[in-house]
Amino acid sequence: MIRRLYDRWSRALAVLCAGFAVLSFAPVASASPFGQGLFGADVPFGSLTSLTISLSGDVSVGLLPDGANFSGAGSQTVTVTSTDVVGYNLYIYAPDGTDMAGSTDTIPTSSNTSAGPLATNTWGYNTDGTDDYVGMTTTPALLKNALGPYKNGDDTTVHYGIVTDGAKGADSYTVEVTYTAVALNY
Repeated sequence: MIRRLYDRWSRALAVLCAGFAVLSFAPVASASPFGQGLFGADVPFGSLTSLTISLSGDVSVGLLPDGANFSGAGSQTVTVTSTDVVGYNLYIYAPDGTDMAGSTDTIPTSSNTSAGPLATNTWGYNTDGTDDYVGMTTTPALLKNALGPYKNGDDTTVHYGIVTDGAKGADSYTVEVTYTAVALNY
């Protein structure tokens, strides 16, 4: 029982910090001891499992007039590649704060806890490409639960939206967003 719990916690974990302007990668991998594993699984008997994460690049959102306001949207593709035979969970958060910061002003995240339209002078994200967004949090929020190995990669497109009024100062606003992929251990 103790050995099984140890094996459960010693699976692969990959963490990726990606912001609108900052990108870094720090994978960590480990394997079950030789002689353990699932017969006939994608991971050869006694081999290391792997979990990697990559991004399509930084997100850039240009704002266009939208009635009395300005709005814009952009997206980023997060690709998780895994030989883990169970799958992974993908999380998103902004650990250093959720406000998009400019040189003299900020744009706070939406207060939406479920998908809905953005209020003026807020930003948010979704994975369905609609005009309904949720607000970013400072703690990890589950973005996707994916079951099965993805040795050729599994894409998740994250869409970002912003709505501002004409009083918001013209500037370049940024926020650092972190994606974390964690191998599942069932």
